Amino acid sequence: MSLSTPKRIIVTGGAGFVGSHLCDRLVDAGHEVICVDNFYTGSRQNVIHLFGHPRFDLVRHDVTFPLYLEADEIYHLACPAAPIHYQRDPVQTLKTSVHGSINALGLAKRLGAKILQASTSEVYGDPEVHPQTEDYWGNVNPIGIRSCYDEGKRAAETLFFDYHRQHALEIKIARIFNTFGPRMHVNDGRVVSSFILQALANEPLTLFGDGQQTRSFCYVDDLVGGLIKLMGSGPDVTGPINLGNPVEMTIEALAQTILDMTGSASKIERQPLPSDDPRQRKPDISLAKSTLDWEPEIDWKDGLKRTVTYFETLLRDQPA
Repeated sequence: MSLSTPKRIIVTGGAGFVGSHLCDRLVDAGHEVICVDNFYTGSRQNVIHLFGHPRFDLVRHDVTFPLYLEADEIYHLACPAAPIHYQRDPVQTLKTSVHGSINALGLAKRLGAKILQASTSEVYGDPEVHPQTEDYWGNVNPIGIRSCYDEGKRAAETLFFDYHRQHALEIKIARIFNTFGPRMHVNDGRVVSSFILQALANEPLTLFGDGQQTRSFCYVDDLVGGLIKLMGSGPDVTGPINLGNPVEMTIEALAQTILDMTGSASKIERQPLPSDDPRQRKPDISLAKSTLDWEPEIDWKDGLKRTVTYFETLLRDQPA
C-alpha cells in the first residue's frame, strides 16, 4: 500500500491490539506515525518490531492529560475496551473517554487536523433493534457495571459532534463491533481469546448464560482497512459508521468451532450471564458499503485460524 502524500499521524492507544495493527498499516503506507500509549492495556511488545523505524515514534503518555505534538491526522483509540480492564478502574475509564477526547479534540482544533474517534457498538447497549443501524439511539443502562465504558463512548461521540458544530472540526466516528486477531491481550477476558486459551490448555470453556446470545466477529485487518477508508473520506462524511462483520453467530457455536479447530479435549462449563451483557449484536454495514466501499473480506473462520496460530506460538515461546 502506498500513498502519494505522506502525513504525520498520531495514533492514541497505538500500542494496543487494534492500534498496533493500525500503526503497522500506516507506516507501511509511507506515513510518519506517532504512537501514544500509557500501557494500561497496550504493550511495547505489540510495536517492538517498529522500534528504530525512521517513520515511527513511541510516546508514553496518558491522554487524560493534554498532549502537545504536531500532526496532520489523529486516530483516537485510547481507552480500555475489554470489560475485565475497563471495570477494574471505572472512574479512570470514564475519564479516559471524556477527558481524553477533550484533549485529543483540543489538539486537533489547535492543529487544524482531521480526527477519528474509535467508538463502539456498546453505544447500542442491549439493543431492541436488530441488526443495529447508525440511526438507532441505543438501550443503555446509565448506572450499570458496563456504564463507564458504554456511556463514556456515548459522551465522546457527543463531544466530537459538538466540536464539529461549534469549531468546524473535521471529525470521523467509527462504531467498532467485536474484533479479533493476533495481539489480543492474553488476559482481556474477551470471548475469542478466552475460548482459544482455554481450548489450547484443555481447560473448560467458560460459557456464560445459555450460550444463545449472539455476536458478529470481524478480523482486525478488515477493521483497520475500514478505519483508514473512513479517515480518507471527504469532509462531509462524519459518521457514525458501523464497522464490523455482519455474520452473526451464537457464543455456543463459536465455542464449538474453536474446540473443533484446536482439537481440544475441553468441555463446556456454564456460568451465570454477567449484568447488562447484550443478548444480540450484529451490525448493519449498509452505510459503510455505500459511503466507504468497505466490507469485511477475510472469512471469520480464516481469521480464527490465524488467531489460534498466534496464541499457539505465544504459549510455546513463553517461559514455563
